[in-house]
Amino acid sequence: MAEDVVTQDNDRIVGKTAQKNNILAAKIIAETIKTTLGPKGMDKMLVDRAGNITITNDGVTILNEMDIEHPAAKMLVDVAKTQEKEVGDGTTTVVMLAGKLLENAETLLDQKIHPTIITKGYMLAEKKSQEILNDLVHEINDESELVKVAETAMTGKGAEYLREKLSNIIVEAVKIISKDSEFDIKDVRIEKQNGESLEQTELVPGIVLNYERASQEMPQKIENAKIALLEESLEIRSPETEAKISVASPEQLQSFISHEDAVLRNKVDKIKSVGANVIFCQRGIDDVVQFYLARAGIFALRRIPKSDMQAIAKATGAKTISKLSEITPEDLGTAQKVEEIKKFDDRLTYITGCPNPKTLTILIRGGSEHVMDEVQRAIEDALGDVLSLLKNSKVVAGGGAIEMEIALQLKQYAQKLTGREQLAVEQFSKALEFIPTTLAENAGLDTIDVLTELRVAHDAGQKDYGLNLFTSKVENTYKSGILEPLKVKTQAIASATEVANMILRIDDVIAAKRKSNVLKNPSAMTDYD
Repeated sequence: MAEDVVTQDNDRIVGKTAQKNNILAAKIIAETIKTTLGPKGMDKMLVDRAGNITITNDGVTILNEMDIEHPAAKMLVDVAKTQEKEVGDGTTTVVMLAGKLLENAETLLDQKIHPTIITKGYMLAEKKSQEILNDLVHEINDESELVKVAETAMTGKGAEYLREKLSNIIVEAVKIISKDSEFDIKDVRIEKQNGESLEQTELVPGIVLNYERASQEMPQKIENAKIALLEESLEIRSPETEAKISVASPEQLQSFISHEDAVLRNKVDKIKSVGANVIFCQRGIDDVVQFYLARAGIFALRRIPKSDMQAIAKATGAKTISKLSEITPEDLGTAQKVEEIKKFDDRLTYITGCPNPKTLTILIRGGSEHVMDEVQRAIEDALGDVLSLLKNSKVVAGGGAIEMEIALQLKQYAQKLTGREQLAVEQFSKALEFIPTTLAENAGLDTIDVLTELRVAHDAGQKDYGLNLFTSKVENTYKSGILEPLKVKTQAIASATEVANMILRIDDVIAAKRKSNVLKNPSAMTDYD
């Protein structure tokens, strides 16, 4: 058979060796992150060459921080990024499922089953899984269930002991931004401030900027703010080419200086004339302009990134102005208060009291940068889950319940198939059982006992029975409040199947010479930056 042919040199690997190499690479990736799954999952410490440390159990963060060379392994990283982009959660699940599908496919390859038959069986199983999923959904009925979804997403992260408070913050944030028909996860900004504790994390219905006033002579607080957003610098422009000015007398020098001062003063007069009392400038502000702004009682921040300028515009209704000479009162945004607040060694600028805020800020406080980073990742996962429910208000039971039920029904479906695809569907169902098995393993439970108990429950028609790791019992996880968005599962199963099938169909790997060692030794494919 064609798949039995094996050719290997420095630049090329063909046949079964290529398939096994790719499968091994995927298995290693899945094994690397599987210990992070679930509320009892462990963390990974990633250390780059500069000694910077990242501590996390977020699947996509781990994969992004690892230096992965093997091409098949990179495909799993890409599918995790897709899951993160589309849903915001479930990255560990999708990589584990893809790795297990490939591992189970290797068993079939050893039985001389052609890869195209396996991929056909996997596609049949994926399609049937989606049908089963849609029969197992529950509709979100009230806000408390949104909170439960957010809590489930944050369980196992660094902020688990605060998941109730943070979940309420997240749901409140989503309620505010979702009043508009167009909303995005980026509308909820996350800022971090060292000091105090995570319990002081708060939702600010407005914008928090990690910048201080351009001059300490400016007012610290502005009530009834009229906000101007400027792309143009408040400085004398430097000529694009080198220029020289010849001064023949002190009078000429004084005239030059006076003219420069007049130009800068006119910029401030223009700002005053439209009624602005708060300025956010994307570029620099000259010291002379700072002085005149302070004298006029105007609050100003400089060198604000474009992304922050866009967020301020969305929150306050201000329009970004490219040319100061064209500014009008209608271009200004409004807020009840703009204030610089100093806490510990940090100075933050708060923009609050916006009439119709379409963007807001979750301000995370904590004593360690590493802790705050992990809390941020947990909040982003939960935000992704809750926002996905606004588009599709369907959830499924968590704790491995949904995977066990799909696995059971796939086994029954496989019995109706007559070809060798039946074997692939059975292996697909076994791959789904890998999720609850890993949850139990990470919690230190006996995986055989747990899997047996789950199978008995689902055979008896208990479709929502999964593993509640807070009680270490098999129970109705939907009633226990362990909920996951349907979109997380549908996306994970579809993406994992696609990448597994793509890798299975590869029987020839050609690489540049400088990477040939990676193809020969996938076990050495990863290294930390």
